[in-house]
Amino acid sequence: MSRRRLRGLSIVQNSPNSEEGNSEQQTAVGSSNVPETLDEPEEFQTENGGTRRVRGRTLLSDLYDLDPANRVKVSRNTYGQPVGSEARLLAGYIGILARNANMLPINYESWHHMPDSNKNQALANIKDRFALEVSDDYIKKTLGKKWRDNKSTLKKQYFKKDISLEEKLRNVPPGMLRYQWEDAVRFWNSKKGEDRERVGISSRQKQKFTHTAGSRSFASVAEAELFEITHRKKDGSPMTSEAGEIMEKLKDKKAEYEATALTDSSVNLENIDNRIITEVLGPERYGRVRFQGSGITPTQYFGSGSQQYMPSGSQVKAEVQRLRDQMTQMQANTVEQIAEVQRKYEELQQQLRAEAVEREAAAAEREAAAAAREAAAAAREAEHRKKYDDLQLQLQQMMQMFQQSQKPPS
Repeated sequence: MSRRRLRGLSIVQNSPNSEEGNSEQQTAVGSSNVPETLDEPEEFQTENGGTRRVRGRTLLSDLYDLDPANRVKVSRNTYGQPVGSEARLLAGYIGILARNANMLPINYESWHHMPDSNKNQALANIKDRFALEVSDDYIKKTLGKKWRDNKSTLKKQYFKKDISLEEKLRNVPPGMLRYQWEDAVRFWNSKKGEDRERVGISSRQKQKFTHTAGSRSFASVAEAELFEITHRKKDGSPMTSEAGEIMEKLKDKKAEYEATALTDSSVNLENIDNRIITEVLGPERYGRVRFQGSGITPTQYFGSGSQQYMPSGSQVKAEVQRLRDQMTQMQANTVEQIAEVQRKYEELQQQLRAEAVEREAAAAEREAAAAAREAAAAAREAEHRKKYDDLQLQLQQMMQMFQQSQKPPS
């Protein structure tokens, strides 16, 4: 398999017997469904009525101008992550596919609901243009993230909360299929969609620092001072005052370790960066390795028996205190919840008692009304009986008078 360079990219030529070579099916998938891309700046309206200028869609001219018989070679690091300029090209192309409504529709609630056939179609399209050393699972995971990012962008730009549902349904983004947009809008407008948005906003607000590495992956800059590189502006200043404080703490902590190492031979300065970052920023979430990108687990990065990932004594104390504070907060929340339940229980009891009194009063009223109706009926019956008796008496008197009139005179 021959190899050459094109604009700094590593290119490999497909062998005639290559199973991953260009096929008519893959070419058809790639050419008919991938939309045109632009790199012109774009403006979109923000929630507060202003406008924000952003970079347009990525133009991958190197990739589209490539001979169909060739593919871009994407290498990986020891953790299975793509690296090099080819990795950036791959990330850009994955972003294009993730925005392709024909291939990866947006009207699925989550990436897990996306049919495997669609995911495999996108994967085949990628393999049609790239010779990959990374796993299929990594590519699909990246596709999922780009797909979610695309949905989020569309929602921010075209799903305005201050307009009616009918207007939202009509506000279809350019190039978007109407039925997909309408399905997505109805979900975002539902209670389930609003609840999911609140969870996402709450999770995002917990992120204190934003990186500025752009399209470079953490794997591509792993040998550099990651926090400094990924949390500075173009002019070199920190992204935020908190980021600046963290940088100073990282430098002080490293200097502290280096000073200690001069007098204490037991201090190992090899690969202490992650230990320092953990001490300054706190423990990473379970199963994650800070600044190493997606797909890396602590066991992969540190090794199953490594002490690098083990917390220091001060970290243990801090973690214990954090857990104690969390338990205290949970207990306080539990007490509040119990008090709230007790209050609602008492309110319910009062409501039930009031309803019982109302039912008894209504029953008494019904009984009184029934008694009144019975008394009235009895009075009417007595009156009718009296009239009947009077008529009977009159009839008897008339009969007697008639009989007397029929007797002959004596």
